[in-house]
Amino acid sequence: MADTTVAIPAKDSGIAFPATTAREGVLTWWHVATSDMRRAWMAASLGWMLDMFDVQLYALVLAALITDLGMAKSVAGLLGSATLLAAAAGGVMFGVFADRYGRTRAMMTSIIIYSIATGASGLAQTIVQLAILRVFVGIGMGGEWATGAALVAETFSTAHRQKALAYMQSFAAFGLIAAPIVTALVMPTWGWRAVFFVGVLPALLVFWIRRGVKESRMWQAVRSAPVAERGRFSDMFHGRLLPITVVVTLMHACSGFAWWGLNLWIPAYLSLSVSQGGIGLSTQMMSGLMVAQYIGQWFGYVTFGYASDRYGRRVSSMVYLVAAAVAVLAYVATSDPLFLLFLGPLVALFGTGHLSGFAAISAELYPTAIRGRAQGFTYNVGRVASAVAPFTVGTLAQSRGFAAALSLTAVAFVVSAVMWIWIPETKGRALE
Repeated sequence: MADTTVAIPAKDSGIAFPATTAREGVLTWWHVATSDMRRAWMAASLGWMLDMFDVQLYALVLAALITDLGMAKSVAGLLGSATLLAAAAGGVMFGVFADRYGRTRAMMTSIIIYSIATGASGLAQTIVQLAILRVFVGIGMGGEWATGAALVAETFSTAHRQKALAYMQSFAAFGLIAAPIVTALVMPTWGWRAVFFVGVLPALLVFWIRRGVKESRMWQAVRSAPVAERGRFSDMFHGRLLPITVVVTLMHACSGFAWWGLNLWIPAYLSLSVSQGGIGLSTQMMSGLMVAQYIGQWFGYVTFGYASDRYGRRVSSMVYLVAAAVAVLAYVATSDPLFLLFLGPLVALFGTGHLSGFAAISAELYPTAIRGRAQGFTYNVGRVASAVAPFTVGTLAQSRGFAAALSLTAVAFVVSAVMWIWIPETKGRALE
């Protein structure tokens, strides 16, 4: 590592960032971080990891739910859609909450909501009861991402923001890896209800966040400013921000449709019997394939962070999205477990890697005064459109089969790539 150092401008947060080296190592962003920065990053990363762990449990026990509660595939998909619609509402609500009361308070509240609702899902006796609880899971899920991403974006400097956010996003893969492992260990003996009970454990993270994580200094600076300078919800729809808000939201909608359409239904596709349109794999084999897929997802998140810093947000996103479409089409063309073991990680690498750029692009496009609500709005209102994915894929799978249904997600990936033509490049942009 070179000896020469350059100071990072303090414009990003109003504080003096540690110096960084002219030639960076892979983990330079972590080595130059202060203890407060590391705690903020860890809190957001663990919150996001446990968020995805809780959400994915539904997909992993879905085949059992269909049998035990007598749900049609369309109804099962509708519950998944309801969760995403609730996530959209939660993202907007907690974005406003985070801008008004702070990133850490909003993050703690969202974690408590999704944890308790997931655990309570194990007590559901009817489809209606389960649907209500999944709505609360969605509210907490949507709120956690918006608040955690804003906290990390405001904590790290321009030179390291994208990499810190990419590694934060990559923790979703750890949650997704843990979910099938827990399912494989718990469900064969204690059933799907016990799997949901495990999902209440993330609530314990709140105690550590409350004790050890400090609020964003950028947010504190804005809150100490006169009321007129604090920003309004409507600011993201004025002037130059209006077209940006529209196209970013559409991009999120298309990529979200593809992601949720795939990730909610692939476990069921692998587990359901051939007569039900699936491949008929055992719970253990399905879980093994999903773990391999989630490992590929982690590499996708991390590699995108470095690609985005080197080649730019736009080009990197377009390449990953188009590659994801190709990988999905190859995935649905085979039912051989060995080929699926190879293709699954590729689908996850490209199909989810681009997600780690969402927090950076939103943070760099919007000022601090409205950053939380802008991130919450664009990412989660995009989920309103993507919320139709579980229902659409489930309904199409019932009538046309899983190959046709999952191929629809490849089309959504391509449309999302096209949206990037109109999104400004923000590589190297300091936060306002």
